Amino acid sequence: MPGNSSDRAPTGGAGAHSSVDWHHLRVLVVDDHRLYRLLLGAMLEKLGMRHDVYANGQQALHAMSVQRFDLVISDCRMPVMDGYELTREIRQREQHAGSAPIPIIALSAHLALEDVRLCRACGMDAWLVKPLGLMQLREVLLYWLALPAYRTGHPYVPVRWKQKQATRTRLIEAFGSWDVVEPMLFNLLQEAYIDLTELTQARARLDALVTTQRLHRLVGSLAFLGATDLEPRAIELIARVNRAGVVINAWELEQFQQDIERYLQRLADL
Repeated sequence: MPGNSSDRAPTGGAGAHSSVDWHHLRVLVVDDHRLYRLLLGAMLEKLGMRHDVYANGQQALHAMSVQRFDLVISDCRMPVMDGYELTREIRQREQHAGSAPIPIIALSAHLALEDVRLCRACGMDAWLVKPLGLMQLREVLLYWLALPAYRTGHPYVPVRWKQKQATRTRLIEAFGSWDVVEPMLFNLLQEAYIDLTELTQARARLDALVTTQRLHRLVGSLAFLGATDLEPRAIELIARVNRAGVVINAWELEQFQQDIERYLQRLADL
């Protein structure tokens, strides 16, 4: 399955680019995180790609009933209808209509082996781990919107962008311009502080479900800027709270929240 091969395809070479007519194509983006909808929309705009963005699978299915799309990039875990259910419904509709399957790419802050299995089982073509930089997005479009014969001969593994220290220069290099980065940071901070407030309230109520939901959203916010030590800590905390509840993990949750707040303050200073 492309996206899970050890080989690399040419990155934006003439062969791929000549197979794509950007002016007649449209991409559908589905993500419950407003930050990622804004980010991907801004980058697709910069790349000159027509697109629509939606917050869940039901909205996306409605859009697909009235508009043709050539590629779907979907978050895996969303409320109302997640990416797995969305993909199964799209594949069923394609089979019923006898139409060619469109590429569907999973996009997630974290993909464990079980997540990859679910991607395969529901009919997704490949998977990507957040964050997705401008040049990586361009490679994804060039590859998956190319002619099928090109993809068959060139297995492709997208490379995740990782960095330890977020600086203005590095963010501009990754996402194209400060005009793109600045509103991203503003929305990241705004949504992260809302999630932190709800996390505090959930911890006080000993509500394990909401605690893990807020931690999952914070992982998505953290992944926007690349890998840090906070991301794997959040993933581990989610697993521990699911196993043992809030009380037994109270100290770790408090330390993690304090570290998140310090990290967000550093971002605010950029």
